[in-house]
Amino acid sequence: MTTYSNADLHCHSTVSDGTLSPETLAQRAHANGVDLWSLTDHDELGGQARAAAAAAACGMGYLTGVEVSVTFIGKTVHIVGLGFDMLDPNLHKGLAQTRGGREQRAMEMAEGLAQVGIANAFEGALKFVGNPDLISRTHFARFLVESGVCSDTNEVFRRFLTEGKPGFVPHRWAKLSDAVHWILGAGGVAVIAHPGRYGFSPNEEYALFTEFKGFGGQGVEVVTGSHSPAEYETYADMAIEFGLAASRGSDFHSPDESRIDLGTLPHLPSKLSPVWDLLATRIQ
Repeated sequence: MTTYSNADLHCHSTVSDGTLSPETLAQRAHANGVDLWSLTDHDELGGQARAAAAAAACGMGYLTGVEVSVTFIGKTVHIVGLGFDMLDPNLHKGLAQTRGGREQRAMEMAEGLAQVGIANAFEGALKFVGNPDLISRTHFARFLVESGVCSDTNEVFRRFLTEGKPGFVPHRWAKLSDAVHWILGAGGVAVIAHPGRYGFSPNEEYALFTEFKGFGGQGVEVVTGSHSPAEYETYADMAIEFGLAASRGSDFHSPDESRIDLGTLPHLPSKLSPVWDLLATRIQ
């Protein structure tokens, strides 16, 4: 079995809400020492063939990837799929259903922003969209920064795009069971993305892990750009408690916006089983 010293299995390109192409991401990952990479665009597989080819050209191992949006206990949770068949028809159908409704949601977000004096936000956000089917809060955030309403995207989310703020509109995503089953059905491994981000109570988080495991989920992101060092330990313990493999990913979106660059995270704690060991035969 090949040993990988710097796996980065979570990032985004212009195919969803990143600012770099799959090819540029691959080159950046390779330059930062990544030896096993995955592009995990939101609810979309359109960049997979390009990412795999670019990884091969750089000499990196590659795992197919996607980040699926699900609704769990009224909150949006993300499930990363790794190592699946990118041509699987049921996975494509499920992701298309999940993407549906984003445009209507975006128009409602723009209406909310207009009510507080920010005009033409829908048209402004569209300028930043690489894939119109995947217009998101991130694209609105970039417009509000460009137009001078906020100094950076973090300020946009604090003031306008989180629950209770004028530009927030909830969206009903896939069910947790659906996302896990789509990924498993395509021969992949399902991973809970950045669990520290969701703000669940201990009981809610335990329910998430329990149900995820029950549906066949096999992994959890432990070391990620969204977690603090203390959370690395918290979720390392959760991985052991639930018998889950551990994943590692920067969640990189943009050189100007992301907290952590591709390939620059600490290593997984040695007591954990890396998720890529489950996928050795799926690495390209």
